[in-house]
Amino acid sequence: MEIINLRTSKREEMLEITDRVQEIVKNSKVKSGLCVVYIPHTTASITINENADPSVKKDIINYLSKLIPEGANYSHLEGNADAHIKASIMGQSRTIIVENGRLILGTWQGIFFVEFDGPRTREVFVEIIPKIPQDV
Repeated sequence: MEIINLRTSKREEMLEITDRVQEIVKNSKVKSGLCVVYIPHTTASITINENADPSVKKDIINYLSKLIPEGANYSHLEGNADAHIKASIMGQSRTIIVENGRLILGTWQGIFFVEFDGPRTREVFVEIIPKIPQDV
């Protein structure tokens, strides 16, 4: 397992980590298998979405904030209940197919760490699982 360390700079933001994950896949020398990207945080998430137009990241953050506003009448006393809800909806892991030593992503897809309660220091765990050859 490899760890990507991140430092977020805003309360809510999306950081693209595709290149860092691909580098881990490359260094693993696994040609075919799965790449699991997981975070051990309850107020952040991992997602795959468009990485060509930065307005997509802005739209995702803005729309989630409209749906689940900060400071609404939540029971959670820490003041970050909205971050917990957003993270639960988005999820803490993604699995990506690896083929020929490369992540299989669509033309416009990227892997993003999504912060909902920053700024913070965060970790992203990346595990590469090789395909088990089958006897024919």
